[in-house]
Amino acid sequence: MIAYDLQFFAKEGPGGEKTEEATSKKLDDARKEGQVAKSKEVQNAVTLIGMFLTLKFAVGFLGTSFLATFQGVYNRIPEMQGLTGDHIKLNTMHLLLRSMMLRALLLMAPFLATGLILSFLSDFVQIPWKVTSKPLAPKLSKLNPLNGFKRIFSMRSVVELLKSILKIGLILYLAYRTLKDQAEFIYLLFQMSLWEGIAAAGDLAISLGLRISFVYILVAALDFAYQRYKFKDDMKMTKQEVKDEYKDSEGDPQVKGQQKQRMREASRRRMMQDVPKADVVITNPTHYAVAIRYDTDIAPSPTVLAKGADYVAARIKEVAKENKVEIVENKPLARMLYANVEIGEEVPQELYESVAQVLAYVYHIQGKI
Repeated sequence: MIAYDLQFFAKEGPGGEKTEEATSKKLDDARKEGQVAKSKEVQNAVTLIGMFLTLKFAVGFLGTSFLATFQGVYNRIPEMQGLTGDHIKLNTMHLLLRSMMLRALLLMAPFLATGLILSFLSDFVQIPWKVTSKPLAPKLSKLNPLNGFKRIFSMRSVVELLKSILKIGLILYLAYRTLKDQAEFIYLLFQMSLWEGIAAAGDLAISLGLRISFVYILVAALDFAYQRYKFKDDMKMTKQEVKDEYKDSEGDPQVKGQQKQRMREASRRRMMQDVPKADVVITNPTHYAVAIRYDTDIAPSPTVLAKGADYVAARIKEVAKENKVEIVENKPLARMLYANVEIGEEVPQELYESVAQVLAYVYHIQGKI
């Protein structure tokens, strides 16, 4: 018996099943690696249609030009024989063939350029162009036989096989239907002259090519939809991967929490250092405590130096007692100051009168007024 592990075929990653949508960072990284939702069938369909349409409208010019090229070459053969004797030298024949191939390439250049441009545009429409050299870098994982085995028996391979069968079936069916419909016309080719037969056969081939190309668009549309779905599904992440990525980009939440805690503690220490400078501490008396200072040289209105609730409020009152700062109980005012005024801010106009009464009371006790 051969032991097997079904997890070998699973697509789950570290942290469980891939249920989360891909983050923008993962999509950007995948784009840099050349992994995009792109269908080659769209490129093939557009290129085929463009090439056959170009041939349809330019086949006459192309055929005439090729005939003129070959006639020009053949007409030069007697001249070459007249110059060199009965036989043409190898160097002369080489120059003659090179001239003929160069003229043929010049005639084919517009068609080749059309195919290249359409191929580029079809890719650009699917995915905006972005230059990256990473897909060209060698990867040792591609040499791993296990990875190759998984690719052979993957769902992608099955889909590619079905797609190839569909394409071949459509092409064969269209070819059969076209040739069957044109059977009488094909029989007439034997009664035509050579050039008429070539022209008729070319028109038939171009017509068949255009039919195949337009039907190929259906295959390309289905494949493009599948590729987008497959890419989105492949890019999904596990919850653990999302957490790890967040840690890498934003920092560990626990570490950030500790940093915030240290910052709060430092802010609290600075706040406690300002409590001895206060003129009065207004309390709830047990839940809230707000330290107020009134110094016209610093601010035209009373300023909140410190505030806190529960444990912090108790600590403010302890520091106030140690430094002989007056503590006044005023439940409504303490709650209003705690909820509406931040540390370092001046008392708003709405609460100014109430705070002034408390300060007047404190100054009266201290004998300042």
